[in-house]
Amino acid sequence: MTTSPLVLTLALLSPAAGAVSSPAALSSPAALSNPAALSSPAALSNPAALSNPAAFAGQVIYQVMPDRFYDGDYTNNAGADPKNPRAWHGGDLAGLTQKLDYIGKLGASAIWLTPLYQQQPGRSFETDGYHGYWPADFQGVDPHFGDLEGFKKLLDAAHGRKLKVVLDQVINHFGYTAPAVRQHPEWFHSQADCDAASGTDREIVCPLAGLPDLKVEDKPVQDLLFANADFWRGVDGFRYDAIKHVPQSFLGALLARDQKAGTWTLGESFGAGADVIAAQQRAGFSSLFDFELQAAMRAAVMGGSGLGQVRSALENLASVPRPDEVALFLDNHDLPRFAQGSLFEDQGQLGVRYGLRALMTLRGVPIIWQGTEIAMRGGADPDNRRDMRFEGQWTPGERAVFETAADAIRVRREHPALSVGNQTLQSVPGKLEGDLLLLVRADQVSGEQVLVAWNNAARRTTYSLPSKLGAQGLTAGLFGDPAGEAPQRAGMSVSGGYLHLSLPPKTATAFVLK
Repeated sequence: MTTSPLVLTLALLSPAAGAVSSPAALSSPAALSNPAALSSPAALSNPAALSNPAAFAGQVIYQVMPDRFYDGDYTNNAGADPKNPRAWHGGDLAGLTQKLDYIGKLGASAIWLTPLYQQQPGRSFETDGYHGYWPADFQGVDPHFGDLEGFKKLLDAAHGRKLKVVLDQVINHFGYTAPAVRQHPEWFHSQADCDAASGTDREIVCPLAGLPDLKVEDKPVQDLLFANADFWRGVDGFRYDAIKHVPQSFLGALLARDQKAGTWTLGESFGAGADVIAAQQRAGFSSLFDFELQAAMRAAVMGGSGLGQVRSALENLASVPRPDEVALFLDNHDLPRFAQGSLFEDQGQLGVRYGLRALMTLRGVPIIWQGTEIAMRGGADPDNRRDMRFEGQWTPGERAVFETAADAIRVRREHPALSVGNQTLQSVPGKLEGDLLLLVRADQVSGEQVLVAWNNAARRTTYSLPSKLGAQGLTAGLFGDPAGEAPQRAGMSVSGGYLHLSLPPKTATAFVLK
């Protein structure tokens, strides 16, 4: 059998070959200063398969935690215990590659993977590093996920389907038991450093959840992290974890390198609203998560609150330099599941259908956490990280949620006004602000305009409002309902200076304006 250069390179880098795959070797700034010498995804990917990664406006991202997604290779399940929510479960890169068609069926155009790094040895707090955030080797794939060749296959398969790939990057810490903590204590802040810090400096110097905190202000550590980012070039974007715990000066330098390389960057600053998003976009980030909007949507859709907080969060986004890039989401791996907002499964499913439609009407980059498209339930970590379930395991209610999600994504991607258009909030009478949200999405290139309407009322409602919109006959909403059920039956018309709306309860829809 002929050995390809790729296979030969990977063989030379395998642990059996005694190459530079050990955590100690890969943690050395000197060893990392020449990433071209290593078999990185950048070197392994096919540049011709890559689309422009510099902007994600118009994308819909699907978030995957590989260990909890799909097990495609049973040979790498050492220590796995799917019955233990804190243990490895067996999901891997091979499984994700096998399920790319499922993600395509949903309609997502990009995938974001939680970290793939080789994790710390052993457990901490009776928990394995299945989630990927306890690295020991930033340039090695954990054997539970596969190897670099498996990641290369995933990357090529995703790009072949025109799916962008975003990879999670840890820049604040190593895992609790990572060898580097013992081998290079000079890389980490001490308890004395933390005790001496005050104000916001404590977020940077003191450990996050007790994790060994990197001295990111020191050049050797910066070189280590720069090399880590360079090693994974070839993906379309990076999601940077816990950015509020890293010095802004380092972030600026890191983001400048990313911009030069054409890498899209998504920052996680837990709890951030429009003010933090605006500041970080000006500092160089492409995008941040809008936690303020997420909390407002959860309160309105699942918690019985009105739409006033949603309106305020959307108004605040006027201060953001690049609103097309802001990350919008209903839930993620750090928050309770959106469906968990109701005690009753059927009501949770209805709420998720409402939330997904609403999300697909907004300006920004929607992100769907695996399982939200079928209204999976779950409380706080680790309950929110239950194993993904696929078509043959779904209930009729879960299938209905999936079909609603796929329909809403399809509508968004087919209409440029919804995917990349400007967004203008429309005024409604004060007594209706809790139940009705109106906005116009307009695409300057195609000229398409779409009226978005959210009805938060518990029953079908007819609204007649003064409006400056042009006259328009009866128009049906763009969203449908799952096959076999009645259509959404949302209607809109404009006549005599009035906008007339007939909207189903607790849902969002959109109408093309002519």
